[in-house]
Amino acid sequence: MADRQTLDALKAALAGATRAISGESELDLVFTSDAPSMSMGTVRVPMPGRNLPPEQIAEARGFADGFALRLKHHNTKLHARHAPADANARAVYDAVEQARVEAIGSRAMAGVRANLALALDQRIKADPLARARNQGEVPLATALGLIVRERLTGETPPEAAEAGLAMIRDWVEDKAGSDLDSLALAIDDQRAFQQLTNRVLEDLELIEAELPPEQEPEPQDENEDEADDKDGGEDQDESESEDGMGQGEQTEMRAEQETEEEDGEGDDGETETVDEQDGAEGEGQEDTGAAPQRPNRPLSDVPSGFDYHAFTSKFDEVIAATDLCDEEELTRLRQYLDQQLVHLQGAVTKLANRLQRRLMAQQTRSWDFDQEEGLLDAARLARVVINPTHSLSYKSEREADFRDTVVTLLIDNSGSMRGRPISIAAICGDILARTLERCGVKVEILGFTTRAWKGGAAREAWLTAGRPPQPGRLNDLRHIVYKGADEPWRRARKNLGLMMREGLLKENIDGEALLWAHQRLIARPEDRRILMVISDGAPVDDSTLSVNSGAYLERHLRQVIGWIEGKSPVELIAIGIGHDVTRYYARAVTIMDAEQLGGTMVEQLAALFEEEGR
Repeated sequence: MADRQTLDALKAALAGATRAISGESELDLVFTSDAPSMSMGTVRVPMPGRNLPPEQIAEARGFADGFALRLKHHNTKLHARHAPADANARAVYDAVEQARVEAIGSRAMAGVRANLALALDQRIKADPLARARNQGEVPLATALGLIVRERLTGETPPEAAEAGLAMIRDWVEDKAGSDLDSLALAIDDQRAFQQLTNRVLEDLELIEAELPPEQEPEPQDENEDEADDKDGGEDQDESESEDGMGQGEQTEMRAEQETEEEDGEGDDGETETVDEQDGAEGEGQEDTGAAPQRPNRPLSDVPSGFDYHAFTSKFDEVIAATDLCDEEELTRLRQYLDQQLVHLQGAVTKLANRLQRRLMAQQTRSWDFDQEEGLLDAARLARVVINPTHSLSYKSEREADFRDTVVTLLIDNSGSMRGRPISIAAICGDILARTLERCGVKVEILGFTTRAWKGGAAREAWLTAGRPPQPGRLNDLRHIVYKGADEPWRRARKNLGLMMREGLLKENIDGEALLWAHQRLIARPEDRRILMVISDGAPVDDSTLSVNSGAYLERHLRQVIGWIEGKSPVELIAIGIGHDVTRYYARAVTIMDAEQLGGTMVEQLAALFEEEGR
C-alpha cells in the first residue's frame, strides 16, 4: 500500500512535468475523485488507487499532459469565436481540437505520446463507443476525435474502440475523407485548422455550409434583420441540424422538421419536475429578435408536450440544499465561498445598493398639496400667521403603483461552471436576494444539474430494457432548491455554499429545468413573476445526445423558451457567461467574463423594474 509520502512525490512529479510542458510556472495540480478538469490555474487529474496501480498512474499522467498541451498550444478565445452553435457539432469540434493539441505533443515527445495513449485506453473502456452495438449508438465526438488522431499521429485507435469505429468509418471517409486528410497540413495553425474542422462538420451535415454572398437570401422582415444584428454578424446556424449518421435518422429528422413547419406546435416530455401536467399545445417559436408578447393566458395553460420525452423520470429528484450535505459541511463551504470572493463582494454590494435605491424610489410615497382636507401642511402655517385671511392648507399622501413581485434565479450547475463562474454566481445570488428582500421583493434561488455523468440509473434501465431506439432524455435530473421564495435570506444564506462542493456540478439539461422553475413561479400568488437564467453553455448530456439526434436537447430548450416568452405571464431574462444566449432568448445579454455578472444582474433587473414604473 502506498504511503502519503509516495503519493505526494507522485503529485509533485506530475505538477512539475505539467508546468514544464505548459510553460505555466504557477500552475497547480491536484488529485480529484470527480471528473478531470482545468480551471483558474488548477489542473485536476484522477486520484490513483491506494496501491497506485500502474494503469491509474498512466491515466493521471495522460490527463495532466493533455491539459498541459492545451494550455501550451490552444487559444481559447479563437476556439470560441469559430465554434458552431449546435451542441452535437460543438462536441465534435472540441474533440478534434483536443486531438490537434495532443498530436503536437505526441510528435515532439515520446514520453508524452506513451502517457496519452495509455490514458486514452482507459477512457475508451468507459466510453459509450466501446459498448455501441449499432451505428446510432456511436458517439460521434469520440469517434471523430480518434479518426483525426489517427490522421495526425499515425497511431491506431485503442482496441476497445475498433468495433464502434468500424460502424461509421466508411460513412465518415465517404463524406469527409478529403478534408480530414487536409487537417495534418494545418496542425500548427489553429485558425486554419478550425476552418478545416468546420468544413468537415459541413461534410457530415452537422452544420450548414455557408452561402456565397450572392446566394444569401434576402431578409423577409425587419425582425430577421434585428436577429442578425443581435448575433453580431457571425454566421451562427439557427436551424436544427441532422445527426447525419444514418439514412433512417436523416429521414426521421426531416419528417419532424416538416411537421414543425406545418403545425408550429410541438410536444413536451413527461417529467416529474412539471408534475406531468397536460395542457394546451405550445408553439415551437424561432428566435427572431422580436419583443415577446405576453397574453394573459390561464395559469394552467401548460404545454402538453414537445417532440421530447424522458426514457424514465423515476430517478429524477427535486431536493433542498440542506438534504445534500449536513449543517457542518454547509458552514464550511459557505466560509470557503466568502474567502474566495472577498474582493468582489464590495463591488457587487455597491451595485446592489444602487438597485435598492432604484426600487425604493419607485415605492416612495409622494404628496398632493393644497388639498381641501387631509393632513395639515405644517410647512405652510407661517403663511397663515403672517396673513390670517389665508385658509389652512392640507396635504394627502399618494402611494405609487408598485406591484407585488417575485424573482427566481435559475443557476446552471453544470461542470463547465466549475471554478470562478459558479463562485461568482453564488455570491451574486446571495447579495441580490438580500437586496430585493429589503425592498419587499421575494426571491427564489434554484440550481439544475444531473445526478451522474454520462447517464445514471436511467441509462442502466435503458440498457436493461435492451437499448430501445430513440429513448429520449437518458440521465437523472437533479434540481436543487437553495432558497425558497418565502424563506428569509438569513436562513438560506449557508445553502449557497453548496455550489462549492466538489462533485456537485455535472451535466445540464436546460429545457426541463426551465419548465420546473416556471411551474414553481406560476404557482406563486404575486402579481409579477420574473425568471432570470444564468448559464454558460448550451444544454449538454452525453448519455442523451449519444443515442438521440444531435439537436435533441437544444431543440427542446428553444421550444420551452418560445412557449414561455409567447404564452406565459412569466417574464424571462437570460445572462450567458462566455456563451451567446441571445440566439435562444428574446431578452438576454452575454458577458465574456464572470466578473461582470454582478453588475449585469443588477442592471437587467433594474431595467425591468424601471419599465414597470414607467
